[in-house]
Amino acid sequence: MSGLRDRLLRLKNAQVAQEERLAGMVTSVETSIHAEGEEGAVIHGDEQAHAAAVGSVLSKASDDDTLSSEWEELGVRIVQSTEGAFLVRESRYPLTHKHGIHELIELSEAQINLDAFRKPDSVDLGYTNLLFLDLETTGLGVGAGNVPFMVGLAYLQDDVFIVEQMLIRHPAEERAMIGYLCNLLPSFTHLVTYNGRTFDWPVLFNRFILNGFRDFKWEPIHIDLLHPSRAVWRNTLVSCRLSHVEEERLGITRHDDVPGSLAPAIYFQYLADRKPEPLLGVFQHNEIDMLSLAALAIRFGHLLGGRIGTGTVQMPEEAEELLRTGLWLEKMGKSVLAEPLYAAAAEHPRPTIKGLCLLAERDKKCGNWQRAVVLWQKAIDEAAHAAWPDYEAHIELAMYYEHKTKQLAEALELAETAFAIAQRRLTGVRLKGNRRTELDVLRKRIDRLRLKINRISEAT
Repeated sequence: MSGLRDRLLRLKNAQVAQEERLAGMVTSVETSIHAEGEEGAVIHGDEQAHAAAVGSVLSKASDDDTLSSEWEELGVRIVQSTEGAFLVRESRYPLTHKHGIHELIELSEAQINLDAFRKPDSVDLGYTNLLFLDLETTGLGVGAGNVPFMVGLAYLQDDVFIVEQMLIRHPAEERAMIGYLCNLLPSFTHLVTYNGRTFDWPVLFNRFILNGFRDFKWEPIHIDLLHPSRAVWRNTLVSCRLSHVEEERLGITRHDDVPGSLAPAIYFQYLADRKPEPLLGVFQHNEIDMLSLAALAIRFGHLLGGRIGTGTVQMPEEAEELLRTGLWLEKMGKSVLAEPLYAAAAEHPRPTIKGLCLLAERDKKCGNWQRAVVLWQKAIDEAAHAAWPDYEAHIELAMYYEHKTKQLAEALELAETAFAIAQRRLTGVRLKGNRRTELDVLRKRIDRLRLKINRISEAT
């Protein structure tokens, strides 16, 4: 058992001992509780015996089969199984509910398009059934000591969107919660998370193993929305945290939200004083996370479905976002949908040199030399007015003139301009490694072009 789990159990044991003293519990009552636990193990078989080994006695001693009025005010209910008990808070939303700029009913259409995330070698089941997942944990790592005390799930069922949040009141309840998840998860084809590949799913999968469910198998199509968010907005938003993306792109504003970073401290405080009221803020924060995940899935589903610029999803205003959205769509196999975005980025009145060069590089690989040349020339014009100019476009256009159109004089002029810019940028800088190599390559290009021009002149 990990050090963290030991700590949680010590806190729980101390609290139970205090409650027993205040209630005037005597040894005979305590003995009867233990006897009752042993009978439960016989009645319910081997699984109940295992649950008893990890804390069913503790559960009975604290009277966990009933809820106080404080818990009931949080809207939770007890779920009992042969593995033990845990709490569930369920919220149901009609599909007409609007979270930010999107209605939940849009998810029915958008989730079909999300099948583009499926790998070519994965099985096509012919339908899409999304499960949204977000954890609140006792720490930040993915090791065995990090316990998910709250597991948030959300999914469509008939004409409602259900948010289901599981909470363990102490470590002894974890096995019951994990057993519940074992039965629930395989009914879904897709898992949707935000940073879930790195954090949420590894943490949760570790808990399956540590609680003895080693045979559990579920291989959904995992859609981690952090990665497309970074692909599209990494240069246009100051942060790709979910709370920032939802505010800047989904029209979602949180009020009196408990930051997720405070969730572990609130849970540890609950373990110490047994007052559940502060956990309401954690429930609400997690619930908004689930709704925002759904809204973000709708957004990317609409992008993959070609709904951008149709009123449902507005055309991006910045050239960088136009380009990044197009590159992401092309990566997802939607080249036809990407082309209008590339065209808009190429004609944007406020382009960036880096963006122009990036799109030109893409066109170069695809053989679209005509637009690539236009983009390189635009980048060169922009560099002429920049305080800290870049010379990538000069080099690329020089290579095009030298090798494609054989316009050696134009190529030489561009190479010399690139060399002059590079020298200015490196003035006062000690040259070593890549920087020295860049200048050497430019010198060789200039020398080669001059030699070619001289040979042609001599031949004529």
